[in-house]
Amino acid sequence: MAEIVILDRTAAGELAADVILALVARKPDAVLGLATGSTPLAVYQALAARGADLTDVRGFALDEYVGLPPGHPESYRAVITREVIEPLGLNPSLVRVPGDRGPIETAGDDYERSIVAAGGVDLQILGIGTDGHIGFNEPGSSFESLTRVKTLTQQTREDNARFFASVDEVPVNCITQGLGTIRRAKHLLLLAFGEAKAEAIAAAVEGPVTASAPGSAIQLHPHVTVLVDEAAASRLSNIDYYRYAWANKPAWESL
Repeated sequence: MAEIVILDRTAAGELAADVILALVARKPDAVLGLATGSTPLAVYQALAARGADLTDVRGFALDEYVGLPPGHPESYRAVITREVIEPLGLNPSLVRVPGDRGPIETAGDDYERSIVAAGGVDLQILGIGTDGHIGFNEPGSSFESLTRVKTLTQQTREDNARFFASVDEVPVNCITQGLGTIRRAKHLLLLAFGEAKAEAIAAAVEGPVTASAPGSAIQLHPHVTVLVDEAAASRLSNIDYYRYAWANKPAWESL
């Protein structure tokens, strides 16, 4: 069962930073799975404020658009550089983005091999889409899927249009880690904020395990932490238990 922690965005970022820095203290060259979008910014901002030495940390981005011109400011390579690598002082050569090497036709297999060669992802940061996608694994994605090229739903394109001049500029295709790839990470750290994410969070945490709700794949993982604010938690049936469990968590037990 996932551990559900309900707290505001700033506190969630600080708690996530605590978890990541504890990992890096144990393993300076830890492998992080890096999500983009507005949700994980609280984590990266909290980490940047700590000023920790993360120069040996390795990173694998969750996904990337297909079809944007090189250097486009909303490509996830540009976003990762701007919002993660530079503020945290990561070594750019140690951070991969899907499709950043070689032809797109073989990029998925190449990315999978690179993750395996790095020893796997130690901690995967995740957000969740309003349609329940994690990474860019839209509804219907196989729980065993690996990194591959996918087609975005219109809902996802409309949700991401805020980063572009119009929805027409949002790419139709992407390359994303698969649900099987994500599930191989040792620890999943999922964050969600706002009422718009409430239905997706309820489906992911408490709903049936189904490809129609890709986020529900987290129920099959042995080590999952879900950090949500009050609005995103508002549709959880067992919310009182989650609060009780967090309040009574043994001091020696880590996230």
